[in-house]
Amino acid sequence: MNNHRPDRCKLRGSPAGLHLFNRTTGMNVLLDEIAVPAALHSRAPRQVSIALTNRCDLACAHCYAHKSQDELRFDAVTRWLAELDASGTLGVGFGGGEPTLHPEFVKLCQYAAQETRLSVSFTTHGHHVDRELSERLRGSVNFIRVSMDGVGATYEFIRRRSFAELLVRLRDVRSISRFGVNVVVNEHTLPELDEVARVSADAGACELLLLPQMPVRSLLAASADTLQRLRRWVDGYKGPLKLCINESSAEGFPTCDPLVQENGLRAYAHIDAMGVLRPSSYSGIGVQLSDGSVLHALDQLAHGLVENDT
Repeated sequence: MNNHRPDRCKLRGSPAGLHLFNRTTGMNVLLDEIAVPAALHSRAPRQVSIALTNRCDLACAHCYAHKSQDELRFDAVTRWLAELDASGTLGVGFGGGEPTLHPEFVKLCQYAAQETRLSVSFTTHGHHVDRELSERLRGSVNFIRVSMDGVGATYEFIRRRSFAELLVRLRDVRSISRFGVNVVVNEHTLPELDEVARVSADAGACELLLLPQMPVRSLLAASADTLQRLRRWVDGYKGPLKLCINESSAEGFPTCDPLVQENGLRAYAHIDAMGVLRPSSYSGIGVQLSDGSVLHALDQLAHGLVENDT
């Protein structure tokens, strides 16, 4: 066991100033009056998502992840986590596929919680989060994102799972950590955003992440009309949940992020289930990590020394 104390602040230097972060309390402070020398700027992204597996037992049409048996090795993930933690990354988000299907998912969350100072989150469809799993994860996860595309019949049409069962699973999710709800916004889910927000708040969620539909295979991106209607909905929103939107869709939407001076690979990177480092989960370019350094691969991405697989 290491000597990390869960109540200690983690420091991150950047062009914006000195960032103080505490994963346990959620304290997130930017001291922008402190000029941090360039040599002390953190080289790693502020947040990194890792697709532990491409396996998933759902088949949502809008999903960007190709279904396959690809999954990352425990030793590779823990090596990357240690490097990212030492290089200034503040949080890791496990995803997929469905991350709870990875055979060592719980062990990876426990490693990150006990052996690093990274904030640990994961994104899930929620249907495998039962009492047993929640008990094993409690104390090792700081935030959970649950995908909820619409409510009732709309959710069941898209996800092919019981909406009532999802609401039951949210009780176990809530027992692990704070959680938020993700919703892919398209012509089907947009009219139900008010109800999604209400149901999510009633279930104990604290955040609603809006994900305008991206083009995937034969599926088109959210239309200009849908985005315009979404902006109007955001402008008029007075609900209890904090609203967030993914960076790639943020243009034209009101934002309040004191850390916007960090963007691109300084802000975020993604590692897919085949061990390829990408600027985002939707990007068609990347660098194979294999047994190499994440920071070296980041430098290759930054300088355009990448492979295109689209």
